Amino acid sequence: MAHRRFHYDRAFEHYLRSNGIPYVAVDEAKRALAGRSEQIKLKSFDFVVYSESGDNLLIDVKGRKHSGKTGKSLQNWVTRDDVRCLKQWSSIFGQGFASAFVFLFWCDVPPPDALFMEVFEFGDRWYSVLAVKLDDYEPHLRPRSAKWDTVSIPAEVFGRVAVPLKKLL
Repeated sequence: MAHRRFHYDRAFEHYLRSNGIPYVAVDEAKRALAGRSEQIKLKSFDFVVYSESGDNLLIDVKGRKHSGKTGKSLQNWVTRDDVRCLKQWSSIFGQGFASAFVFLFWCDVPPPDALFMEVFEFGDRWYSVLAVKLDDYEPHLRPRSAKWDTVSIPAEVFGRVAVPLKKLL
């Protein structure tokens, strides 16, 4: 495993390995692909995940805490820069690659089956995985915080477009 600073990234890499999903962990050095003029402005994504049947995925992992107190509302916010950079990476990689956000929810207790279809345990924590392709996320963007320049999509839309990662592979 590559050295990962955040538990969400380590948990996601464990998920990929334990499910036999081929991937490459991306580090900041890979920004050189974008060319010198863009390197400084282009945030890296986290993983290239290879698909058996569809597009390979350029994945940006977004860790979110789900305490159970928030009901079925799942936090799906990202920064505008996250959207811009993933879109640019898709353009750089070209045909056969699609960008996606993977929302990895850290749950205090095993979540109810009705809320998540993919649940796993790692490091004494419970996680669940939902993925949404950038092309499905972007048309529904709504401003969340002007101060932090974040956006999200409405909960009912997220419920329709976010799917178990394995469905995209």
